[in-house]
Amino acid sequence: MSGKEFRTETDSMGELKVPKDALWGAQTQRAVENFPISGIALPRQFIAALGLVKWAAAGANSELGLLTPDKASAIQKVAMAVVEGKYDAHFPIDVFQTGSGTSSNMNANEVISNRANEMLGSALGSQAPVHPNDHCNRSQSSNDTFPSAMNIAAAEEITKSLIPALSRLLDRAGNDRRVVGEAKLL
Repeated sequence: MSGKEFRTETDSMGELKVPKDALWGAQTQRAVENFPISGIALPRQFIAALGLVKWAAAGANSELGLLTPDKASAIQKVAMAVVEGKYDAHFPIDVFQTGSGTSSNMNANEVISNRANEMLGSALGSQAPVHPNDHCNRSQSSNDTFPSAMNIAAAEEITKSLIPALSRLLDRAGNDRRVVGEAKLL
């Protein structure tokens, strides 16, 4: 992102300058400016899991008639691109953040909304036709999305990384109990 040119975004707290080419919006920008704690971004696995949560929520909200099919489809397409890592550079929130993960939840909502709106022919920051809160975050709370994403990321890493690593360790150790103790894989 260039960081030299800006657009003006508006939220419930007023106007704020956001880098022109950033997919995030005002709430993410406030978090970046107000909480530059460690400089460590959230792990890729968590961002992917948050994309899965948003993808599933859009599908459920569509089935319930709470989102129009075109909005749900756009949200799901972008959410899957988040899962695939295509927008990782647009997730600048520090791993050490306030509250229940609201900044990260809103970061995801803003990225998904802005990219969906671009796909539907609107400008970054327009918040229409897909609104970050009203559509991407419909029927959700940071109190639910953040822990759900943490659990999904943990389950994925256990399945893809930990269990294979333990299997390799056990294969190498053979029956030598001095190396593996009583470790058993289920």
